[in-house]
Amino acid sequence: MNAQGKEPDPRFTLANERTYLTWLSTSLALSAAGVAIAAVPTGAFTPWLRTLLAILLITLSTAAALMSYPRWRRVERAIRSDTPLPTPALAPVLGYGVAAVAVLALVLVLVAGLA
Repeated sequence: MNAQGKEPDPRFTLANERTYLTWLSTSLALSAAGVAIAAVPTGAFTPWLRTLLAILLITLSTAAALMSYPRWRRVERAIRSDTPLPTPALAPVLGYGVAAVAVLALVLVLVAGLA
């Protein structure tokens, strides 16, 4: 056993790494969506709502990117020390954030449809 605990089954370490990379992929997708909505022509949607939606998407992207590595590290430490896995703080942030984005997007579409 080394200073970081015992060497885990490689499958667990690799699964943890895949999860980390998935959080980064999600971050990249959220960032791309934020840039895309910001690039929509100004006449297509209410400008302040479109800007708010873009900011929310890019903020969620930043949160996912910033929180994913510490999460990976905590899970890796728990695997190596054979302790319970930490609770996923990132999941509710993204879950509620994406729900807020969906509601804002719905409002954008409805307002544009009524205009």
